[in-house]
Parts: sequence; structure tokens; C-alpha cells
Amino acid sequence: MSYEWLTLWAYVPDFLRAGWLTLQVTVLSFVLAVVLGLLAALSSVSPVALFRHIARGYVEIIRNTPVLLQIFIVFFGLPSAGISLDAYWAGVIALGLNVGAYLSEVFRAGIQSVPRGQLEAAGILGLERGQIFTTIVLPQAARAVYPTIVNYLIQLLLGTSLLSAIALPELTGTATVINSRTLLYIQTFAVTLVAYLVLSNVLSWLAGQLGARIFHPPLVIRPRARFGGFSMRRANRA
Repeated sequence: MSYEWLTLWAYVPDFLRAGWLTLQVTVLSFVLAVVLGLLAALSSVSPVALFRHIARGYVEIIRNTPVLLQIFIVFFGLPSAGISLDAYWAGVIALGLNVGAYLSEVFRAGIQSVPRGQLEAAGILGLERGQIFTTIVLPQAARAVYPTIVNYLIQLLLGTSLLSAIALPELTGTATVINSRTLLYIQTFAVTLVAYLVLSNVLSWLAGQLGARIFHPPLVIRPRARFGGFSMRRANRA
């Protein structure tokens, strides 16, 4: 058994590179998802019917099709339209599109949670629509949806494992390659499992620290009892 772990030790640099690549894809995909989700959310509450229909179509298509199929369409399908992407950027775009559709519903709910009376009062005071959004709607909506956004970030991190299907050497893809070389399936997947646990908890801790600095009272992360991921609640005042 010690010999098997010693054999696997030689692949530690590969695991480290894979973990770093997983984090890169997670962060870039999440940034894209937030941008797309916010645009779709604003479009869904827009007075322009065309914008609402486009946002609704985007959300319905993404939410009702498998994410693996979406990855395949971006990676294998776009080249037929003259758009060639490597596995890295195909993964970033596909995951960003997928999570963005879900975040759009979260953002929309957050925007609509702001009392309408506050918006009407701001309009009476002479604030422009942009000022109303940035000073009244956005701060309250961000507080309401922040815990859910963090959960989607963690799920996005775990979802990067699907990119092994297009040969991206992230954690799961690297583990598959190492398995084919060493045949140490249990040990390799055990290391991969621990790597995902570490990355998930680090991201959730960082998100909790960020939430504590931004929101008052601060939000603290609690592990969910079901379905994995993490949840947050506001800390009690002393």
C-alpha cells in the first residue's frame, strides 16, 4: 500500500496544476455567468417586450437542456460555424452560459424583492433610473441573493469536472489520465475528492469573509444538510 501511495506522490505536480486550472475556469466562468445573469435579469423586467422574450428564451433553453450537451455544442458545434475554441475557453463559455441562466432568475427575484414604494419615492425625489438602480435596488438585491450566488459558485466549481469530457486537464480529467497510467483508481480518486473538498471549503470561506466585510450584520456560511454546497445566514448581533 505504501508503494502505491509513493507511486502516486510523483503525480502531485499534476494535481496541483489541475487544481489551479480548475480554479481559473471556475472564476472566469463565474464572472461570465454574473454578467450574463445580470443582463438577462434586467432584460426580463424591461418594459421592452423583445428584451423580455430574449431573456426568457435564453433561460428556458439553458435550464431545460443537459449541461454536458451544452458543453459539446460549444466545443464541437461552434467549429462548424467557423468559431474554433480550445477546451479551456469552450469550457469557460459553456459553464458561464449555463450558470448565467440560473443566476438571472436569482437576480430577477432579488430585484423584485425591493419594495416598490422605495422606487416610487426615489422617483418623486428626482433620482434617475440609473441612480435608483445603483443606490437603492442593487444594494438590497445583492444582500438578498448573495448566499444563493455563493452556492452557485460552489456548484460551478464541482461542475468543472464535466469538462473532462472534452479533454480539459482539470482535476477529474487529470485523475482519469493518472488512472490510466497507474491503475490506482481508489487512491487517485481519493486524492481528487479531497482536492474538491479543499477548494470548495476555501471558496466558501473566502465568500464568507467577503460577505462579512460587505454586509452588516455579516453573513456566515453554514454547510447544507442536503444536495451539497453551502448556505449562509446573517450573524446575530452581539
